[in-house]
Amino acid sequence: MTAANVCILIAIIVYLLGMLYIGLRYSKNKNSEDFYLGGRKLGPIVTAMSTEASDMSAYLLMGVPGLALFCGVAEASWTAIGLSIGTYLNWLFVAKRLRRYSSRLGAITVPGFLSSRFRDNTRIIQIIGGLMIIVFFVPYVASGFSACGKLFHSLFGFDYMTTMIISAIVIVAYCAMGGFMAASVTSLIQSIVMTFALIVMVVFGIRTAGGWSNVLANARSIPGYLSIFGNTNIMSGSPGRYTPFLIATTLAWGLGYFGMPHVLIHFMAVEDDEKLKTSRRVGSIWCVVSLGVAVLVGIVGYSMLKAGAVPAYGSSSAAESIIVDSSSLLASKGIFFAVIGGICLAGILAATMSTADAQLLGAASAVTQNLLNGVFGIKLSDRKNMLVARLTVIAVAVLGVIFARDPSSSIFRVVSFAWAGFGATFGPVMLFSLFWKRCNKWGAIAGMIAGAATIFIWKFAVAPLGGVLAIYELLPAFVISSVVIAAVSLATGKPDEEILAEFESVNA
Repeated sequence: MTAANVCILIAIIVYLLGMLYIGLRYSKNKNSEDFYLGGRKLGPIVTAMSTEASDMSAYLLMGVPGLALFCGVAEASWTAIGLSIGTYLNWLFVAKRLRRYSSRLGAITVPGFLSSRFRDNTRIIQIIGGLMIIVFFVPYVASGFSACGKLFHSLFGFDYMTTMIISAIVIVAYCAMGGFMAASVTSLIQSIVMTFALIVMVVFGIRTAGGWSNVLANARSIPGYLSIFGNTNIMSGSPGRYTPFLIATTLAWGLGYFGMPHVLIHFMAVEDDEKLKTSRRVGSIWCVVSLGVAVLVGIVGYSMLKAGAVPAYGSSSAAESIIVDSSSLLASKGIFFAVIGGICLAGILAATMSTADAQLLGAASAVTQNLLNGVFGIKLSDRKNMLVARLTVIAVAVLGVIFARDPSSSIFRVVSFAWAGFGATFGPVMLFSLFWKRCNKWGAIAGMIAGAATIFIWKFAVAPLGGVLAIYELLPAFVISSVVIAAVSLATGKPDEEILAEFESVNA
């Protein structure tokens, strides 16, 4: 191993040890609300940055740059625009109402909130919610573990499975020890590391490519590469057209925010809902800037490829290692740059870990609060409840490792499916629950089932038919779920007066 690689490895190890220390520091959780929501004591800045960091998984530093490098700016840019709009609207319309409503009901999970909101004595909402969280979190967590394995394998030549398992153990350790507060504080730190990595990669990439003029010249040499209305890739000689229809379906990524359990739970945990305006501004600005820079990293990365500084990538999945390869190149410039490169590579771990920990906690809460407690009525002491939660974190991580055993899978594509699943299952019903008092439990149940089912049907049966049907499954699933919620609610009885009065008082 070279001296540069040793420096990189030391920087990464120091970073990982720091995350473990934070987990140990916040390990004294007294009850379930402490473990899952940090006692609802998050300040506005921590709320903003931990929310956004838990959202921006490895696709920010690997998926988006790889897609932009190989396929040009169209899909990556419209995805970034959709996510930015969705982020802002989620903060603007959902955050404050959900914080007040969930606190009023004493809910500490998203399915728990929905079940209490609609007084669902059938427990169907908790069953659907709990199962879907587990189903979609496993591939989502797996994408993060995969990113860690790819990182160490491509950089040091370490065995993919071995390093993926070690990374998973570190994430599970601090998450299981410290719960939500550990995940939130580490996410704040991780957002800073991620930002540093993106900025360094852009600056270094431009210098390596011979300057900004070269970057533009290389990008313009591929027809449609810099057009947000072009549809091309670096292997293609002629561009297609990124149609308004494709744009609409790509923008649909933004709809997913309304149903992300690991994002919504941060709204429920904030200390003072009156300070959410600060959180909204900070979080939205960081989201826009980070996604924009991630797309730029991909564009610059193509010029690095043309200059022979990084390998020639044969697919967008292979191109996801652009930051890894760039950091390795930076590290070869000397000891100081090796440390900087190590910090940049820690940014990939940060992106992965900040999302995986929130998802692991979400899965744990689904098992303990929604299934064991809410569905089966098993009452556990706080101590046993947290023990089961920690065991669930470990179990979901094991499933994630098994799911991620194929190193050739695309991080961007895996995340897009899980994102659609959450967005369609929880997004419409969350909006209806907060803004339409006529919505009842039958509409909510039917909408959740319709949304989840449509994701699978559209993805594996309808989209393969091609043509106008080959669209991102989140858009049709979100629309169908919304229509079903409204239709079934209107076709069945009005909610009880108690529920209506509660809705009015919370939203007064």
